[in-house]
Amino acid sequence: MSWAGALREVRTMRFEEVYGRFQRGSLSCVEAADILGMSERNFLRYRNRYEGEGAEGLYDRRVGRVSARRVPVDEATRVIALYATKYFDFNVKHFHEKLVTEHGFKRGYSWTKRVLQDAGQVKRAKKRGAYRRKRPRKALPGVMLHQDGSRHHWVPEVEWDLIVTMDDATSAIYSAFFVEQEGTMSSFQALLEVINGHGLFGSLYADRGSHYWMTKAAGAGVDKRNPTQVKRALDQLGIELIPASAPEARGRSERMFGTLQGRLPQELRAAAITTMAAANRYLHEVFLPAHNARFRVSASEAGSAFIPYVGRDLRDILCIQEVRVVGRDNCVAYKRLSLQIPPDRHRHHYVKASVRVHEYSDGQLAVFHGPRCLARYHADGRLIGETDNAKSAA
Repeated sequence: MSWAGALREVRTMRFEEVYGRFQRGSLSCVEAADILGMSERNFLRYRNRYEGEGAEGLYDRRVGRVSARRVPVDEATRVIALYATKYFDFNVKHFHEKLVTEHGFKRGYSWTKRVLQDAGQVKRAKKRGAYRRKRPRKALPGVMLHQDGSRHHWVPEVEWDLIVTMDDATSAIYSAFFVEQEGTMSSFQALLEVINGHGLFGSLYADRGSHYWMTKAAGAGVDKRNPTQVKRALDQLGIELIPASAPEARGRSERMFGTLQGRLPQELRAAAITTMAAANRYLHEVFLPAHNARFRVSASEAGSAFIPYVGRDLRDILCIQEVRVVGRDNCVAYKRLSLQIPPDRHRHHYVKASVRVHEYSDGQLAVFHGPRCLARYHADGRLIGETDNAKSAA
């Protein structure tokens, strides 16, 4: 006998015993209903059914009857087949959104998840850990931004770094792009995109990567007296760099990367994208606008903390800057290159003068003497035309 059948027999025997006592007058209607855990009216209804049909009248007539609200089997089968053949690497939430937007599906997310779990297509989530309170968001956009990179198989059989800069107040992603390796230049590229697009912001929250901070020893605190190129550039712009000590401290950006890793590779596969150039175009033109529309939240206060940038060319701040001494041949040695300083009508030569070499994210170089740009060069050290030495970099 099944568990449901055994339970039905127990309930029948219990009703018959209480009903017998009621018939003998030892129990009132109210007392009999209370023993059976039902209302007086329900007891009278069961009594009438028992007297008219016997024990059969006590059985739940819904047992064995298909609910009128039950989803047709073929609809559930179609959902399972779509997931198994076309959306096999999508998470359930992402898959449900595709069902609604592209397949005219009307069922809810919970039903979709339950069907996939029952079919063994997705695993049931493990029990969550201890409750932790999230850090409150900043009140305005532009107060604090997060910047981080995630190395992942964004396309099959190859790993890229995805560099993302997002707002703490709204979770809006202002800059995102793929590179071969995260580093100083990728940070400069992201900062350039954000400031050109939105303006200067208050602070940048980042991990303790070597391109953000110097550390004296593994596990030790950051060395704020020896700034990296990124720290130096942010100081020049008046932006505070805040070090995060653990992944938990970067919870907002870590959760964002979890979302991206659960959606972006699947979208790139569905769009048949395998190259970095095509992936970056898709990221900017298609994915990011849709992602921000879906996941951006409203700030707690109206307004913005961004301010317009006015001043020197940003490229001459967001770049690697190294001090060099000019040789006797008016050349500057930099990374196995010899950068020839062209003739200057304001000065006979720059021998033994201290100059500053700027290396930009596109590989180009420049030599500065104080605020004046003496020359600009291709990545291989070739001079890019004559430079107007009277022109200030300001």
